[in-house]
Amino acid sequence: MNKILEEDLQLIINSGDYFKKLNNKTILITGFKGMIGSYLTKTCLYLNDIKGFNINVIGLTKRNENIDPYISNHPNMNIVIQDVSKPFEIENHVDWVIHAASPASPKIMKIDPVGTIAANALGTWNALDFAYKNNSEGFLFISSREIYGQPYDNQEQFYEDTYGLVDPLRVRSCYPEGKKCAETMCVCYKEQYGLNTKIARLAHTYGPGMSINDGRVQADFLNNVLNKENIVMKSTGEAIRTYTYIADAVSALFRILLDSNDIVYNIGDSKNKVSIKELAEILVQINPEDHLKVVMDIPKDALKGVSPFTLGILNNEKLLKLGWEPQFSIFDGFKRTVRYLEIERAEGRI
Repeated sequence: MNKILEEDLQLIINSGDYFKKLNNKTILITGFKGMIGSYLTKTCLYLNDIKGFNINVIGLTKRNENIDPYISNHPNMNIVIQDVSKPFEIENHVDWVIHAASPASPKIMKIDPVGTIAANALGTWNALDFAYKNNSEGFLFISSREIYGQPYDNQEQFYEDTYGLVDPLRVRSCYPEGKKCAETMCVCYKEQYGLNTKIARLAHTYGPGMSINDGRVQADFLNNVLNKENIVMKSTGEAIRTYTYIADAVSALFRILLDSNDIVYNIGDSKNKVSIKELAEILVQINPEDHLKVVMDIPKDALKGVSPFTLGILNNEKLLKLGWEPQFSIFDGFKRTVRYLEIERAEGRI
């Protein structure tokens, strides 16, 4: 196992004693091959290896390919080939359900908006219905800061009960509108059936396991750094974002699922607030010996297929009150990501 990943897993499992609730339980994780889903899955399996937990993990995936050997070879892992947008049945009793299956790449949203909205809307419906019929102890939906939309004038922060504007007639809205629909389903299942549903709205999350070819700016920047190229920006870089390292985000997700009372929480590190241009400038400092610099190269159709949101920082006060505290700065988190990628490349995995 990559040492950066193992260090992250160690940090996650030591972040709280609420993991005991998973002992001798079965957890279903949809989208377990994605960056978030993979970390969630590996955390459960690592708890078995390090702390002797007997967690059985059922992972749903649309395609049985490119699965991490640590996951596929683990005796407590059961892989089910299933499109979440279609109803599914699993014979095992499932105690906990995490719905993490959703395209997150702007490239996929552009070429398959129908599949994108289906994974969130129909996929959440199917996962919720399964959890309800299974009498599961808890259900966690992985949502996004994009549900807040474009903030109104002078609206710098988004709290869990404040919203901006999402244009439903814009094709790119397949992602945020699908997430919004899914969130309402979670509330409805809680109200009508008493299902213990939780919603986690993630800000921009990065780290080991993220694709460096999915079209998002942080992926493009990492690709540049890894290949010792100048960072090429496709916008003026004025948009302000917060970035949360994957280990911090996953520890928050488990805390919300296992140790919270309310239904919805923002996950974002408000201390790590930077513009896209500032992010590029931070990344070129990771390997100073390469003497990289930031280059502006803005195409005419720069806004096509990308998120239009320019402001709207997630307020994380509610999550902080649960005892969560992010551990990694932007520089340290991206440095860890680069080191992870360097190890993966050196060992021939990428």
